[in-house]
Amino acid sequence: MKKEYRVKKSSEIEMIIRTRQSRGNRYFVLYKNENHEKPHFRYAVSVSKKFGNAVKRNQIKRRVREIISNLDIVNLYDIFVVVKNDARALNFTEIKNSIEGLMEKQNILRRKDNEKDN
Repeated sequence: MKKEYRVKKSSEIEMIIRTRQSRGNRYFVLYKNENHEKPHFRYAVSVSKKFGNAVKRNQIKRRVREIISNLDIVNLYDIFVVVKNDARALNFTEIKNSIEGLMEKQNILRRKDNEKDN
């Protein structure tokens, strides 16, 4: 994804966390904050050093970024994803299902036309 889709400044990440709009599960915590300044969503991913060595941390970040880039996310939000240590055991499909579930709970994903109130 392009650089304009990234949240890089620690002050911006702290602002996302301070809004306290978060959802979590055993593997991830997802924070969101409304952003009306940018015409698109932005995101950041954080992995603790306790997760593993740099190779493992970068691998999980690449997977999360790939999943986020393929989702249809509402443009008005900044998103911050924290990866927990238990996510080490997940494969790509499990990571995808977990992140999609959190985004659906946060109402960040756009609704598909064919899924209107059945």
